[in-house]
Amino acid sequence: MTMIRHPRRRGRSTAVLSLLLIVLAGVLGTAPGSSAEPGSSAEPGSSAEPGWWTPAARPAPDSEINVTGEPFKGTGPQGQVRGFVDAHNHLMSNEAFGGRLICGKPFSEKGIADALKDCPEHYPDGSLAIFDFITKGGDGKHDPNGWPTFKDWPAHDSLTHQQNYYAWVERAWRGGQRVLVNDLVTNGVICSVYFFKDRSCDEMTSIRLQAQKTYDMQAHIDTMYGGPGKGWFRIVTDAAQARQVIQQGKLAVVLGVETSEPFGCKQILDIAQCGQDDIDRGLDELHALGVRSMFLCHKFDNALCGVRFDSGTLGTAINVGQFLSTGTFWKTEKCTGPQHDNPIGSAQAPEAEKKLPQGVTVPSYAADAQCNTRGLSALGEYAVRGMMKRGMMLEIDHMGVKAAGRALDILESEAYPGVISSHSWMDLNWTERVYRLGGFIAQYMHGSEGFIDEAKRTQALREKYDVGYGYGTDMNGVGGWPGPRGATTPNPVRYPFRSADGSAVLDRQTTGERTWDLNTDGAAHYGLVPDWLEDIRVVGGKEVVDDLMRGAESYLRTWKASEDHRPGVNLAAGASASASSSEWNPFTSYAPGRAVDGDTATRWASDWSDDQSLTVDLGSARVVGRVTLDWERAYAKAYRIEISADGTNWQSVWSTTAGDGGLDTAQFSATSARYVRVHGLERGTKWGYSLREVGVRGS
Repeated sequence: MTMIRHPRRRGRSTAVLSLLLIVLAGVLGTAPGSSAEPGSSAEPGSSAEPGWWTPAARPAPDSEINVTGEPFKGTGPQGQVRGFVDAHNHLMSNEAFGGRLICGKPFSEKGIADALKDCPEHYPDGSLAIFDFITKGGDGKHDPNGWPTFKDWPAHDSLTHQQNYYAWVERAWRGGQRVLVNDLVTNGVICSVYFFKDRSCDEMTSIRLQAQKTYDMQAHIDTMYGGPGKGWFRIVTDAAQARQVIQQGKLAVVLGVETSEPFGCKQILDIAQCGQDDIDRGLDELHALGVRSMFLCHKFDNALCGVRFDSGTLGTAINVGQFLSTGTFWKTEKCTGPQHDNPIGSAQAPEAEKKLPQGVTVPSYAADAQCNTRGLSALGEYAVRGMMKRGMMLEIDHMGVKAAGRALDILESEAYPGVISSHSWMDLNWTERVYRLGGFIAQYMHGSEGFIDEAKRTQALREKYDVGYGYGTDMNGVGGWPGPRGATTPNPVRYPFRSADGSAVLDRQTTGERTWDLNTDGAAHYGLVPDWLEDIRVVGGKEVVDDLMRGAESYLRTWKASEDHRPGVNLAAGASASASSSEWNPFTSYAPGRAVDGDTATRWASDWSDDQSLTVDLGSARVVGRVTLDWERAYAKAYRIEISADGTNWQSVWSTTAGDGGLDTAQFSATSARYVRVHGLERGTKWGYSLREVGVRGS
């Protein structure tokens, strides 16, 4: 989740600056030669030799790591890997948005002085650092020099400068991190309106470049360690390879995508600008690049799904941006469950609102209507199922609760575990559904007190489902990172300290002439992630850190289960079906067989009374354990699933009194039966019961 900071002064209120503020707030706010080819899976190489973690030829000069001790490797007593998971980072966002929004690079063949230098327009004093002005406030002026002085950046509140220099990532790895998800991120609209750029604004062109640069960074690190496969930074494309890398004590790097219009799936005036062929081509290309997790929507509604709102002035600015991008404002409705999107509110954003056409105003929103009316579209459902076919993991952060709920319905109907919440942008009421499926959850990199509080709120569920925890740093993601707790805090991080696993000793991190201390500098760059984890231990004890150390194993379990998933055979497909009644219509049939014909455009509909049933004859005794029901608008509020061996004696195996329509999945202990009956007890509408499709599976 990126959390853009608003400027304190708005002296540069030019039209382009205002538009840029709108778009930046909309897309980034409160929220990305000899090298291996993308998609390759070279063996990670041996790490058995003494001192394998020390490079033979680090560039000189370069950053210090300030860590001693051999990185832990192998597995624990139960054969599990250990290590922290950063489920949301943006190593290469300096290549995004036209290439001049995030200044500095995570590596350079020319060395650290070339990598860690400011954007050209920031010299000599930051007067033209417009993005810095927008995100941090003040007048944007700062010392542009990076190496070797680093007077003003990187810093926990400097959102425009490189935080992911490779040596800082190395320190995080040495401090116990074993999985890093590199989300490839960009936005064509930001690129088009920003003053400075040096490359195309095409989103897929940027995604391809960022993927290649990640492979280039792997090759750059390999060179220091003696050749291909020798380095600690290993891009992985399947869970088994990731496990092997972690067992060797190295860092498994996973590619993800977070963008507002994947596959070109923009919507204008509610009309989709993409089709199923675009989605298939896009997913195939991303998979070939090595991408294994992705978001389907982010900040603006698109042709795939509706988003989770932002609040306050920022929310109003984003809503204006939504209108300028799509021709429609956000639309809200009353929520049907405990989950809700963030309230939009009625805060004004004058500079943003000036950009609206004459006579157009931001609508007002009822306080009791906090859910986005846009859910998961038919194209969005197609994309979800396409990701499932390819064994990819779906990121549901930034989806509105209506879209996220439908996505979870689909995943549950197929018992698909590949669902991720990577940076605290999901309603916490979904937590158990994610864990029940086998998914993975990480929290945004909040300050230690806030992080601990949120972790404790969901700790019981982690214990129930025996899962670990993760964090999402969102570095280079135009967010905000933990500030300093102060030199006089009674419980500071005391340097040097030992890593959570006990294998490493870490001192204050030094790069060039600058030494950072978490107590006084906050989480200024990626090298301070271990210091932040030590702060969590100091403030809250070992319990949360222990959960985080279990993160790598849990993440790999989710990934492996996604890869291994095979859709179960639908025993009801084409089966004989009967019903207590069927609604009569002179123009179409609502016969029972319409609910098992594999066509969601047809349906069974009952008479308009409560006690009704639909029975499916499987033809012979089969093991059944899961029934899926795709309701039409006329759904059951209360119903039960019954099974029988002879069609006469029935056993209830599942029931609910809180049905809300949509796609339901009833899962129960696998039992042998020939007949399966959906028994409606109370209607959810004034009509009868209506089912598009009924699925019956073994488990």
